[in-house]
Amino acid sequence: MPDPVKLAIIYYSSTGTLDGMARRAAEYAEKAGAEVRLRHVEELAPREVIEQQDAWREHVDATADEPRATPGDVVWADAVLFGSPTRFGNVSSQLKQFLDTLGPQWGEGLLADKTYAGFTAAQTAHGGHESTLLALYNTLHHFGGILVSPGYTDPVKFADGNPYGVSHATGADNDEPLGEEEQDALRHLVERIVDVTGDLLRGRAAR
Repeated sequence: MPDPVKLAIIYYSSTGTLDGMARRAAEYAEKAGAEVRLRHVEELAPREVIEQQDAWREHVDATADEPRATPGDVVWADAVLFGSPTRFGNVSSQLKQFLDTLGPQWGEGLLADKTYAGFTAAQTAHGGHESTLLALYNTLHHFGGILVSPGYTDPVKFADGNPYGVSHATGADNDEPLGEEEQDALRHLVERIVDVTGDLLRGRAAR
Protein backbone atom coordinates (compact mmCIF):
# COMPACT_ATOMS: atom_id res chain seq x y z
CA MET A 1 0.00 0.00 0.00
CA PRO A 2 1.38 3.46 -0.87
CA ASP A 3 1.82 5.96 1.92
CA PRO A 4 -1.11 8.36 2.36
CA VAL A 5 -0.88 11.84 0.92
CA LYS A 6 0.30 14.31 3.57
CA LEU A 7 -1.95 17.37 3.44
CA ALA A 8 -1.33 20.54 5.45
CA ILE A 9 -4.28 22.93 5.81
CA ILE A 10 -2.85 26.27 6.87
CA TYR A 11 -5.18 29.21 7.36
CA TYR A 12 -6.00 32.44 9.11
CA SER A 13 -9.43 33.10 10.60
CA SER A 14 -10.49 36.12 12.63
CA THR A 15 -14.08 35.32 13.55
CA GLY A 16 -14.32 31.63 12.68
CA THR A 17 -15.52 31.42 9.07
CA LEU A 18 -12.21 30.23 7.63
CA ASP A 19 -11.73 28.06 10.70
CA GLY A 20 -14.99 26.28 9.92
CA MET A 21 -14.03 25.85 6.27
CA ALA A 22 -10.62 24.50 7.24
CA ARG A 23 -12.08 21.97 9.67
CA ARG A 24 -14.58 20.81 7.08
CA ALA A 25 -11.75 20.45 4.55
CA ALA A 26 -9.79 18.37 7.07
CA GLU A 27 -12.76 16.03 7.50
CA TYR A 28 -13.07 15.55 3.75
CA ALA A 29 -9.33 14.97 3.41
CA GLU A 30 -9.26 12.29 6.08
CA LYS A 31 -12.21 10.55 4.41
CA ALA A 32 -10.20 10.66 1.17
CA GLY A 33 -7.36 8.82 2.91
CA ALA A 34 -4.97 11.72 3.53
CA GLU A 35 -2.87 12.33 6.62
CA VAL A 36 -3.81 15.85 7.72
CA ARG A 37 -2.22 18.66 9.69
CA LEU A 38 -4.66 21.48 10.50
CA ARG A 39 -2.81 24.64 11.48
CA HIS A 40 -3.91 28.21 12.27
CA VAL A 41 -1.35 30.97 11.68
CA GLU A 42 -0.46 33.43 14.42
CA GLU A 43 -2.71 36.40 15.14
CA LEU A 44 -0.91 39.71 14.56
CA ALA A 45 -3.60 42.26 15.39
CA PRO A 46 -3.23 44.21 18.65
CA ARG A 47 -5.35 42.90 21.50
CA GLU A 48 -7.03 46.27 21.93
CA VAL A 49 -8.33 46.04 18.35
CA ILE A 50 -9.49 42.45 18.81
CA GLU A 51 -11.36 43.39 21.99
CA GLN A 52 -13.55 45.81 20.04
CA GLN A 53 -15.27 42.95 18.17
CA ASP A 54 -16.93 40.22 20.19
CA ALA A 55 -16.74 37.52 17.52
CA TRP A 56 -13.07 38.20 16.90
CA ARG A 57 -12.20 38.11 20.61
CA GLU A 58 -14.21 34.94 21.16
CA HIS A 59 -12.51 33.14 18.28
CA VAL A 60 -9.02 34.17 19.36
CA ASP A 61 -9.69 32.95 22.88
CA ALA A 62 -11.30 29.70 21.69
CA THR A 63 -8.27 28.78 19.54
CA ALA A 64 -5.55 30.07 21.85
CA ASP A 65 -4.24 26.60 22.74
CA GLU A 66 -4.42 25.04 19.29
CA PRO A 67 -1.23 24.30 17.33
CA ARG A 68 0.10 27.10 15.17
CA ALA A 69 1.53 26.73 11.69
CA THR A 70 5.28 26.48 11.30
CA PRO A 71 7.48 26.30 8.20
CA GLY A 72 8.01 22.65 9.06
CA ASP A 73 4.34 21.95 8.35
CA VAL A 74 4.77 23.07 4.75
CA VAL A 75 8.02 21.13 4.33
CA TRP A 76 6.33 18.00 5.76
CA ALA A 77 3.39 18.16 3.38
CA ASP A 78 2.97 16.72 -0.08
CA ALA A 79 0.02 19.08 -0.62
CA VAL A 80 -0.99 22.35 1.04
CA LEU A 81 -4.31 24.15 1.21
CA PHE A 82 -4.02 27.78 2.27
CA GLY A 83 -7.05 29.65 3.59
CA SER A 84 -7.44 33.38 4.05
CA PRO A 85 -10.34 35.78 4.42
CA THR A 86 -10.43 38.54 1.84
CA ARG A 87 -8.84 41.77 2.98
CA PHE A 88 -9.60 44.49 0.44
CA GLY A 89 -9.36 41.89 -2.31
CA ASN A 90 -6.11 40.49 -1.00
CA VAL A 91 -4.62 37.90 1.36
CA SER A 92 -4.85 38.73 5.07
CA SER A 93 -1.70 40.17 6.64
CA GLN A 94 -1.58 37.27 9.08
CA LEU A 95 -1.32 34.61 6.37
CA LYS A 96 0.97 36.79 4.27
CA GLN A 97 3.31 37.18 7.24
CA PHE A 98 3.50 33.40 7.54
CA LEU A 99 4.23 33.05 3.83
CA ASP A 100 6.93 35.70 4.11
CA THR A 101 8.73 33.65 6.78
CA LEU A 102 9.24 30.78 4.33
CA GLY A 103 12.23 32.37 2.60
CA PRO A 104 14.80 29.92 4.03
CA GLN A 105 12.75 26.91 2.94
CA TRP A 106 12.17 28.48 -0.47
CA GLY A 107 15.90 29.11 -0.82
CA GLU A 108 16.60 25.42 -0.21
CA GLY A 109 14.01 24.33 -2.76
CA LEU A 110 11.88 22.68 -0.07
CA LEU A 111 8.62 24.29 -1.21
CA ALA A 112 8.84 23.27 -4.86
CA ASP A 113 7.01 20.42 -6.58
CA LYS A 114 4.28 20.22 -3.96
CA THR A 115 0.63 20.74 -4.89
CA TYR A 116 -1.20 23.81 -3.64
CA ALA A 117 -4.67 25.37 -3.70
CA GLY A 118 -6.66 27.90 -1.68
CA PHE A 119 -9.97 28.89 -0.15
CA THR A 120 -11.34 32.21 1.03
CA ALA A 121 -14.41 34.12 2.26
CA ALA A 122 -15.78 37.64 2.17
CA GLN A 123 -19.02 39.30 3.21
CA THR A 124 -20.30 39.81 -0.33
CA ALA A 125 -20.45 37.60 -3.41
CA HIS A 126 -18.15 39.92 -5.37
CA GLY A 127 -16.03 41.12 -2.47
CA GLY A 128 -12.66 40.01 -3.79
CA HIS A 129 -12.87 36.22 -3.63
CA GLU A 130 -11.10 35.55 -6.90
CA SER A 131 -8.53 38.34 -6.55
CA THR A 132 -7.57 37.02 -3.12
CA LEU A 133 -6.94 33.53 -4.49
CA LEU A 134 -5.01 34.88 -7.46
CA ALA A 135 -2.88 37.02 -5.13
CA LEU A 136 -2.16 33.95 -3.02
CA TYR A 137 -1.16 32.01 -6.09
CA ASN A 138 1.47 34.61 -7.02
CA THR A 139 3.45 33.40 -4.01
CA LEU A 140 2.92 29.75 -4.87
CA HIS A 141 4.30 30.31 -8.36
CA HIS A 142 7.47 31.64 -6.74
CA PHE A 143 7.65 28.48 -4.63
CA GLY A 144 7.71 26.38 -7.79
CA GLY A 145 4.46 24.83 -6.60
CA ILE A 146 1.98 22.87 -8.70
CA LEU A 147 -1.43 24.57 -8.58
CA VAL A 148 -4.36 22.21 -8.39
CA SER A 149 -7.19 24.65 -8.87
CA PRO A 150 -10.64 23.10 -9.31
CA GLY A 151 -11.43 24.72 -12.65
CA TYR A 152 -14.70 23.33 -13.95
CA THR A 153 -13.70 19.71 -13.47
CA ASP A 154 -16.96 18.76 -11.74
CA PRO A 155 -20.58 19.92 -12.13
CA VAL A 156 -20.48 21.40 -8.62
CA LYS A 157 -18.21 24.14 -9.95
CA PHE A 158 -20.98 25.42 -12.21
CA ALA A 159 -23.01 25.94 -9.03
CA ASP A 160 -20.43 27.76 -6.92
CA GLY A 161 -18.84 29.46 -9.95
CA ASN A 162 -15.27 29.85 -8.72
CA PRO A 163 -12.67 27.98 -10.83
CA TYR A 164 -9.74 29.33 -8.78
CA GLY A 165 -10.53 27.66 -5.46
CA VAL A 166 -13.41 27.71 -2.99
CA SER A 167 -15.05 30.85 -1.63
CA HIS A 168 -17.90 31.67 0.70
CA ALA A 169 -20.02 34.81 1.01
CA THR A 170 -20.70 35.33 4.72
CA GLY A 171 -23.37 38.05 4.42
CA ALA A 172 -23.62 41.55 5.86
CA ASP A 173 -23.54 40.26 9.43
CA ASN A 174 -20.72 37.83 8.69
CA ASP A 175 -22.75 34.89 9.95
CA GLU A 176 -24.04 33.09 6.86
CA PRO A 177 -23.24 29.37 7.29
CA LEU A 178 -21.67 27.26 4.58
CA GLY A 179 -24.36 26.17 2.16
CA GLU A 180 -24.61 22.92 0.26
CA GLU A 181 -22.95 24.43 -2.82
CA GLU A 182 -19.93 25.61 -0.86
CA GLN A 183 -19.62 22.31 0.97
CA ASP A 184 -19.76 20.39 -2.29
CA ALA A 185 -17.13 22.69 -3.80
CA LEU A 186 -14.88 22.30 -0.78
CA ARG A 187 -15.22 18.53 -0.89
CA HIS A 188 -14.36 18.51 -4.59
CA LEU A 189 -11.30 20.72 -4.06
CA VAL A 190 -10.00 18.49 -1.28
CA GLU A 191 -10.63 15.23 -3.11
CA ARG A 192 -9.05 16.64 -6.27
CA ILE A 193 -5.84 17.78 -4.59
CA VAL A 194 -5.52 14.48 -2.71
CA ASP A 195 -6.11 12.47 -5.90
CA VAL A 196 -3.75 14.53 -8.08
CA THR A 197 -1.05 14.52 -5.42
CA GLY A 198 -1.37 10.77 -5.02
CA ASP A 199 -0.95 10.32 -8.77
CA LEU A 200 2.16 12.51 -8.74
CA LEU A 201 3.70 10.63 -5.84
CA ARG A 202 3.06 7.25 -7.45
CA GLY A 203 4.55 8.49 -10.72
CA ARG A 204 7.69 9.71 -8.98
CA ALA A 205 8.03 6.45 -7.08
CA ALA A 206 7.79 4.48 -10.33
CA ARG A 207 10.59 6.34 -12.07
